[in-house]
Amino acid sequence: MAEYVRVAVDVMGGDFAPTEPVKGAVSAINENKKIQVVLYGKEEIIKEELAGYQYDASQVEIVNCTEKIETAEPPVMAIRSKKDSSIVRAMMDVKAGKCDAYVSAGSTGANLVGGQVLVGRIKGVERPPLAPLMPTATGVSLLIDCGANVDARPSHLVQFAKMGSIYMEHVMGVKNPRVGIVNNGAEEEKGNALVKETFPLLKNCPDINFIGSVEARDIPFGMADVIVCEAFVGNVVLKMYEGVGAMVVKQIKDGMMSSLRSKIGALLVKPALKSTLKQFDLEQYGGAPMLGLNGLVVKTHGSAKCNEIKNSIFQCLTFKEQQINEKIRDMIQMKED
Repeated sequence: MAEYVRVAVDVMGGDFAPTEPVKGAVSAINENKKIQVVLYGKEEIIKEELAGYQYDASQVEIVNCTEKIETAEPPVMAIRSKKDSSIVRAMMDVKAGKCDAYVSAGSTGANLVGGQVLVGRIKGVERPPLAPLMPTATGVSLLIDCGANVDARPSHLVQFAKMGSIYMEHVMGVKNPRVGIVNNGAEEEKGNALVKETFPLLKNCPDINFIGSVEARDIPFGMADVIVCEAFVGNVVLKMYEGVGAMVVKQIKDGMMSSLRSKIGALLVKPALKSTLKQFDLEQYGGAPMLGLNGLVVKTHGSAKCNEIKNSIFQCLTFKEQQINEKIRDMIQMKED
């Protein structure tokens, strides 16, 4: 029997559940025979969705869950009270080693709480950050943290930088990734108290390639590979990034359809424009990993569809094959020694 990388998928979470999570899971296993997906949710619903696809049955397992955590529910209360929900059951199996990783488009709050409380932190990790990949003019950058730790301390940001560097080098293949801290100016003396205190710690950290401050306007141009900040700043950067991107694409499309001349021009530039815009499609990069846990948790957008779910599952495979958790443990152990 083949040894699979087992990825737990929350079938009940997200705006397009259960259809898109199931579709993404089936697409992943049909493209890669190293993966086994474990689908968590109401069994009869999952079987009904699976009935429309061709796939290797040995690569699919179903875990029946009778409860569902809704997006609007208080996260801590939901995790405590809904023990038979897809989120709780899946995370408990990751914690127990029954699954290697977990993907969900469900409640961000419940996934963040569950990641820390149920899966648990690697010993020595102070705060697990949420770290999405963002498309840039030169490739992608990792934004760390974007939502897990609003009140971070300097020591947390240093660990974010180290974990982010490990992820970018070994998952994304970026050698000696450049690390920058989000600031309101390029000068070292700029910034709030957190940035001013963290800057010299990053500057004197031998484990990373620190390049200094990065202003928000420089992020889309790929100035740094790892963008370090606390979660409030990171979430604002991410949401602004997504909003501006969606607005620009809409304006381009509307402009091209505004007259006969523009429509003719659109036909001429369509192939080149389609290729250019594809690199800014967030779906192809998967979800945001929560780094520093005893197992991988990947949170996708609530509106995630098939491709984002599929690519998030592929993220989990690379994460496992590159032994990212082991590398993070080694990094923490070196500090303690």
